[in-house]
Amino acid sequence: MRAELALPVATLYSFLLVLSRVGGALLFVPLPGMRHGPEVARIVLALGCTLALFPAWPRAPAVEANFGRLLAWIFSEVAFGVTVGLAVAFLNEAFLVASQVFGLQAGYSYAATIDPSTEADSNVLLVFAQFLAGLLFFSLGLDRQVLRVFARSLEVYPPGAYAVRLSSAGAILELGAGMFSTGLRLAMPVVALLLLVDIALSLLGRIHAQLQLLTLAFPVKMLGTLALLAALSGLFLPVYQAFAARTFSTLMGILRGGG
Repeated sequence: MRAELALPVATLYSFLLVLSRVGGALLFVPLPGMRHGPEVARIVLALGCTLALFPAWPRAPAVEANFGRLLAWIFSEVAFGVTVGLAVAFLNEAFLVASQVFGLQAGYSYAATIDPSTEADSNVLLVFAQFLAGLLFFSLGLDRQVLRVFARSLEVYPPGAYAVRLSSAGAILELGAGMFSTGLRLAMPVVALLLLVDIALSLLGRIHAQLQLLTLAFPVKMLGTLALLAALSGLFLPVYQAFAARTFSTLMGILRGGG
């Protein structure tokens, strides 16, 4: 006797819809090097996350799923995934904003390297901030929080039920504003130090006109920035945790609004 494996059409629809939701988020979730990583690895990651959510897979609505309706459902799922991905991506961007604020003043922009995420010329501090934020993301277990958000969303929003509301869009915009405020909070101590260094060098230039201030400014600013960042490194974790808690609280609020 030959056994045949039958796959219900409803299960196939559920798989495609959950994959669309997860895939929409993975476009923005801050996984180091993922955007330009191997295509096979990205596909396997999306499939793995989708299969991990199998116990929470929704049942497809009991209506005839023609091509047009299925396409509308997929767009709705991708929209929710992009919403989650944008919210989580703001965690990384806060560190990148901080490094961009003081990177030029510290002189590191003159020694550029290649950013593995954007393949563009970026200063060393920008690349360092990107990898630091990615390390904090995984060390704090925020990847599991993302899976919990998806599992909860499958209960709140059945296939095709999510629509971008004004309240959810406003909440995401507030997270974007919080990204800039967090980045400025991280950057202000370094900016203040560099301002004091500029004032001190200006006074020295007035006292000794023969001093080569340009030669002194680069090493003083670079070493001073590294020393201050090392001294303030213990503050990065609580700031990141506070912003992460705000991010996932916002996402859960969007889910409660849908429930």
